This record gives sequence, structure tokens and C-alpha cells, in this order.
Amino acid sequence: MLFSTLFALTAAASALAVPVSNFTRCDSHISHDDRQMVEAQFAIDHAAVLANETSRRAITPISPSLRRVVHVVWHIIQESTALTGGAITEDTVRQSISTMNTHYSGSTFYFVLDSITRTTNADWFRFAREDRAEGTAMKRALHSGDEKVLNVYSTGVTYPTIGYSTYPWQYSANPYKDGVVINYETVPGGSNIYYNEGKQLTHETGHWLGLYHVFDDGRSSCSDTDFVADTPAQKFSTFGCPTERDTCPDQPGLDSIHNYMDYSYDSCMTEFTPGQIERMKAQTLTYRGIRGQTWPPIILTHIMDLPSTVASAPIPVITGVPIPAPGPHP
Repeated sequence: MLFSTLFALTAAASALAVPVSNFTRCDSHISHDDRQMVEAQFAIDHAAVLANETSRRAITPISPSLRRVVHVVWHIIQESTALTGGAITEDTVRQSISTMNTHYSGSTFYFVLDSITRTTNADWFRFAREDRAEGTAMKRALHSGDEKVLNVYSTGVTYPTIGYSTYPWQYSANPYKDGVVINYETVPGGSNIYYNEGKQLTHETGHWLGLYHVFDDGRSSCSDTDFVADTPAQKFSTFGCPTERDTCPDQPGLDSIHNYMDYSYDSCMTEFTPGQIERMKAQTLTYRGIRGQTWPPIILTHIMDLPSTVASAPIPVITGVPIPAPGPHP
């Protein structure tokens, strides 16, 4: 049994969660109680998938040369043709994917840009949040592919949140909602001074692959967990790039200020833990059907060279039909 029955609950929790600080950075929050429900079901679902995988591998042995290739469709949402209106270039999109691949180096996940769409719509640009009609309309109109395809929407979504994502187990209830939304100023070289190294996309994609935040989401305690054994307990999200921060001094380890799933400045974020990588593999196998694939040496070399290859390859760009704004918003 997959998670269609839990989507509405977890989506509502994301929309209504109390910010853990004045700056939330990401709006993908799930309460402690909902996480317990999600994880109990995940244990059942994953066990069932593993049983099936054992049978498959007995028939077709798996080579150690594995890559989990994720295809990406990027939707540029702009309110004008100016850069300040969200009109980032196709080269910036390609650079974003290449940069994210460096962040996921060693994880076996690899992202390949399939296509780019461009839509001029001021309402979607300004108000496409998870809990607003504009966000729903945008995704209904533009979402492409199945559960294995990462849909990225660059918009003007702004403080206190500059991004949000769905989780793997939410896909079956509302497939069109699947994907990540980021503020266009957070791309590599963007105008958001502290968050312009492309790591907002990396963070939100971490959620899309199944990771929670490394800090306690909502209860501000040291008793909660992100269900990853090698990320130390952390009471609050991080702002800036503090040194030797420890919000749970009675428990082992310092805060994960360098982890991509915290809220630190981009310059401070540098890592996923081995436990997080294993969780992403398990989550995406269970709910997205993403498996490590065996590649002949020549194909594997081509895949690993994709950042430079993609930069010069023709990527289809589809221009959306401008939709008139219905009127002022509060």
C-alpha cells in the first residue's frame, strides 16, 4: 500500500507548520506525528519492494557500476522578459543541473536535463505557493513525466520561504503536484547574496529524493529524528555559518551546519552523510521506482561527462502561453 491516503495530511502539515525561525528557507515541513505515520508505512512498503528486488536480482545480477539517472524538466516562470522578472537563461538552467551533480557526487544520483519550458505569468511567478491556487494551477498546466522525472519550477517565491518540495510518498495521490519550486535568484550566480550557489535546488531535491531536514521540524526539541542514524540530533535550523554549534549538547555530535538539509548559507553547505544517501536510495526505489542501472563502460563514461555535454547540447525550449493575471492579491 502506497501513500495516497497520507498525501492530504502531509500537504496540510507543510502549509500550516509553524516556522522554526524567522527565516524558514524551505516550506517542506512535516510534523513529528505525521513523520511517525509516514515512517511506519515506509517500513512496510520498503520491505515489500525489497522482497521483489531480491527476486529480480536473483535472475539478473547487479553490477557495481550503477548510476541512478534522474531526468529533469525545468519550468522557467517569469513575470517579464527581464532577468529581474525571473527570465533566467537556458545556460543558467544547464549550469544549475551541472552544479547540482557536483553536490550529489558520490551518491550515485545523476541528473540529466531533458527539456526547458518558459511561461510568462505574473501570478504564478509571485504567488505559486503550495497552499495557493496559483501553485496548483501552475503545476496542473506544466507538470511533465512520471514519478521518476524531476520537475523544477523557478519562480519569484520569496521570503520567508525561497523553496519547497514534495516527498516521494506523496506522488501517488496527486502526481501533477510532484516536483520542487525554487526562487530564481538562488541559481548559481543569482542575486540572492547568501543563497546563490544553486544549493536551494540541491536542498529541495533532497526532499524530492526522500530526506527530511536535519533539525527538529516543529517541536524544537532534541528527541525528534530525521530517520538517519549518522546526522546528530539538532534542535533548531541554522542561520548563517556558525562555528562549533551544538543545540543538543547532551547528545553526541555537533549540529549539521554543513549539511545540505539544514538552512545554513550556501557557502556553508557541503555534504550529505552516507546514511542520507542510503535513505535517498531506499525512498526512491520504494516510491519512484528509481534503480541503480548497469551501464556498459562507454555509456557510463558518457553519462559522467554529461555536465559539459549538456552545456553544448540543444535542449528543447517550450514557450508557454501567457495567462492574464486575474487581479490584485493581498
